[in-house]
Amino acid sequence: MPTPLVDDFGREVTGVRVSLTDRCNFDCVYCHNEGLGDTRGPMDAQDDEMSTDDVVRFLEVAAEFGVDAVKFTGGEPMLRDDLEEIVRRTPDSMEVSMTTNGTYLPGRAEDLVEAGLDRVNVSQDALDPDAFAEITKSGAYEQVLEGVRCAVDAGLAPVKLNMVVFEHTAGYVEGMVDHVAENDGLQLQLIEYMPELTGKPEWNIDIGRVHDWLSDIAVRVEHREMHDRKRYYVGDADAASAESPDPAGLGMVEIVDPVGNDDFCANCGRVRVTHEGYLKGCLNRNDDLKSMGEMTTPEIREALREVVADRVPYYGEYLVENDRGEWEINEEYIGA
Repeated sequence: MPTPLVDDFGREVTGVRVSLTDRCNFDCVYCHNEGLGDTRGPMDAQDDEMSTDDVVRFLEVAAEFGVDAVKFTGGEPMLRDDLEEIVRRTPDSMEVSMTTNGTYLPGRAEDLVEAGLDRVNVSQDALDPDAFAEITKSGAYEQVLEGVRCAVDAGLAPVKLNMVVFEHTAGYVEGMVDHVAENDGLQLQLIEYMPELTGKPEWNIDIGRVHDWLSDIAVRVEHREMHDRKRYYVGDADAASAESPDPAGLGMVEIVDPVGNDDFCANCGRVRVTHEGYLKGCLNRNDDLKSMGEMTTPEIREALREVVADRVPYYGEYLVENDRGEWEINEEYIGA
């Protein structure tokens, strides 16, 4: 059995999140491009993107250390023409998932499943075309709906819909919860807005209110080990006795709430890779980027060891609460 990499806080790295490009055909108002900020370049393929071989070589090294899951992200990862090849060449020991805006799933979903894609997350922040266009700066609402249908038909169910919860979308949460409860093959992931990455703190809402509301209406509640996330099952209470983990008639809603959450950080087992080939130990930090050099196997192996050794929980360690209940940088890490 491979020996996993473990950081100084006892957190075993079990998953990697690989950005394949910073290009995107959307311009979502909340986008932080995997914590890097607005770095989006031209829509044409760029020389700074990792090659197919680079990505695969990194994944092979990660598999050496027992990493058993990879999520491909961007930008929009489906702008990569070699995506199917990358998925096909991913080590068999890894579960393969992808986050996408869904517009390119029609015509490619079946090929991706054949290549080995196991799961997909599709960004969908509203069920109204005008609201969707305001948030994404895109008129591709119908394409996204078609993409979700194609993903379900291709066997990627349950398709997880990603919805960022902030001032612009808070009024649509109830409708999205009803949507996944009424449609088989869909789940909902509510993602807390992160003002420290996107700016505009005035857009923030209290995610605790969403937890409270879901707790009131849920048939049952579960905890995931990853990030200590909560899952709420909503819908027909009679379906709760079904043996299936996701019974028909119930919609699964999961909340991702990292802001100010030291439990979330304490349970994080992911390392990120930028499209340029830098390792990133924490979404919220860019002062810990580590180059993998020329992307040779020994360089990747050494960089991965180093970035894991340097991983620090963002909340509760890198940031600590002062006497006023405010988060501030731990003096131990100032200048580090």
